[in-house]
Amino acid sequence: MRRAGLYGVPRVRPWSWQAFLLGFVVVAASAALQGVCVALGAKLYFATFLPSLFVLGIVAGAPAAAFAALLTIPLVWWAFMPPFFEVSPLTSADADAINLFFLLAVLLIGLADLCRETMTINSRGGLERSGESAATNSQ
Repeated sequence: MRRAGLYGVPRVRPWSWQAFLLGFVVVAASAALQGVCVALGAKLYFATFLPSLFVLGIVAGAPAAAFAALLTIPLVWWAFMPPFFEVSPLTSADADAINLFFLLAVLLIGLADLCRETMTINSRGGLERSGESAATNSQ
């Protein structure tokens, strides 16, 4: 039986400096892609950051993804919210966008962590079976 996993994708230990460096690189690449989207007229501030946080959470773990999410918020506020390349007071719409990003980032990082743990369990051969199942009644 074939095991589930991301074959060919290296996994980085959580809490290592490589994981946090990968988080920084992912944020920089997402910012470059977001810059292209803004140049083409897109108004979605966090569009490229959410999928990259999910992938980063699977590859490098939840701490690196949380670091990247926290790094993303001031970057987007400074670079992509008008006036560009200035930190100005947030409008209510901008504050709502940041709050929604934060909520979605927490949910995606949690899902990525669950996927990472599931892949770890599957690579070890699955869950151990006990003698009795909770579904069977011994009476």
